[in-house]
Amino acid sequence: MFDQMGRSLRDLRISVTDRCNLRCPYCMPRDLFGADYQFMDRSELLTFEEITRVARLISAQGVRKIRLTGGEPLLRLGLERLVEMLAGVPGIDDIALTTNGTALAPLARSLADAGLDRVTVSLDALDEEVFQSMSDTRFPLARVLEGIDAARDAGLSPVKINMVVRRGVNDHCVVAMAEHFRGRAEILRFIEYMDVGESNGWRLEQVVPASEILATIEQSWPLDPLAASHEGEVASRWAYRDGAGEIGVIHSVSEPFCQGCVRARLSAEGRLYTCLFAKRGHDLRALLRGGRTDPQIATRIDEIWTARADRYSELRTLRQPTEPGEPGGNDAAPSAQSERRARRAAGRIEMSYIGG
Repeated sequence: MFDQMGRSLRDLRISVTDRCNLRCPYCMPRDLFGADYQFMDRSELLTFEEITRVARLISAQGVRKIRLTGGEPLLRLGLERLVEMLAGVPGIDDIALTTNGTALAPLARSLADAGLDRVTVSLDALDEEVFQSMSDTRFPLARVLEGIDAARDAGLSPVKINMVVRRGVNDHCVVAMAEHFRGRAEILRFIEYMDVGESNGWRLEQVVPASEILATIEQSWPLDPLAASHEGEVASRWAYRDGAGEIGVIHSVSEPFCQGCVRARLSAEGRLYTCLFAKRGHDLRALLRGGRTDPQIATRIDEIWTARADRYSELRTLRQPTEPGEPGGNDAAPSAQSERRARRAAGRIEMSYIGG
């Protein structure tokens, strides 16, 4: 099964809930997701049985990896049962989970026992004040670090740590993060701040390019490039020359990797998206609950993927100058208000809705 650019579907990311206990400004800003925000009713969410049915159909079409996301997936009650069900799907050989880590410590062992293979923890700083500012929460940093240790001890390895880097916010924390995770079993990955959704007020000047992140780290510890570990890997890998492990950088803004993208995303209420930056999804829940047969649903999934021609990040790079005033761009950077207005008009989905 190939899309319009010859990309085969290998990786399905499944959002199991739209709820989260943090309010990270780049994902779920509190001014939009306040106490009165109406999240989905439980009846709107796909059941574990419906999720597993999709996984079984999509596995038969070549998918080998499933990642559970949110919102915050650990808020979905009984998640271990879903993991166990997915682990029993023939052909699925890698089940991972992305979490903010605040509820991970007490669940890591039971998730591993159920069949979870790996976890990725989102952590943007080791400084308590910066951490709480970037997550807009009073949760203690120690709780996330305990979750990382618990995941490692449960065998959910390698634990990956994702740090979103924003200029003027936490870019001064890059070296401290690298130093903390050097020589440990975890793999730290730095992510360029992306313009996912319409609510986070993204601006190009807030992006710290991967090249700058690497140069900053190399001032302390020389790095050597590593080959990709699998098809469709989005992070470029770098090894510390002194043998103290590796890091990764995800450069969706400065060096888009649309040509190698083999991912699709399933939202919590069953809409299939073929790009993180999509404007709309395709309703599978209606098919699942409308009496359609497995072959009928499998055919629809095939139609969706083979019609795919997404390359948003590449197109963004073509229309955006690297710096305001460069040829091909505006002489002055647009205001935050005008950028947000333009993106709302585009109607893109939010990261909090579909997962990263």
